[in-house]
Amino acid sequence: MSERPFIAVTFAVLTVSDTRSLDEDKSGVTLVERIKVAGHEVAQRDIVKDDIAAIRAKVNSWARDEAIDAIITTGGTGFTGRDVTPEALEPLFEKRMDGFSALFHKISADKIGTSTIQSRATAGLLNQTFVFVLPGSPGACRDAWDGILKDQFDYRHMPCNFVEIMPRLDEHLKRGAGQIV
Repeated sequence: MSERPFIAVTFAVLTVSDTRSLDEDKSGVTLVERIKVAGHEVAQRDIVKDDIAAIRAKVNSWARDEAIDAIITTGGTGFTGRDVTPEALEPLFEKRMDGFSALFHKISADKIGTSTIQSRATAGLLNQTFVFVLPGSPGACRDAWDGILKDQFDYRHMPCNFVEIMPRLDEHLKRGAGQIV
């Protein structure tokens, strides 16, 4: 860690499930606890059914909220008929974060072996807001937070991190979308 100060980031956590309630949501609790222990804030937490329209509505609403810097969803990344979180969110991404999925699978493979291929974890930017789409297990949420997100959302992490680029995520809008500078 460097001499940089810590800068808190504000998150929203969304659980996608047809079967769980907020009271039964261990994955959401795992994320909220880790976010807070790291010194960040959780502005919103909710649960929606495995429904493309419901997932999009909630994430779009949060992405438009200037107080929210990052959104983490948990659930709906498998291959069953009701697993639709990637289908709901990937078409909305302005920029995809392919490296997140690759690194998540590397970390996951060290824990669960080849079973990691059953996850379609993904990430991207939506309205200058980071969006991470995680599997619904507490273990996967721990792996993603502890192995990737904790450091990337720590301004002191070098050589680079998400916090230092957050002020520049909308620079294309300031200079005019589509213009070559």
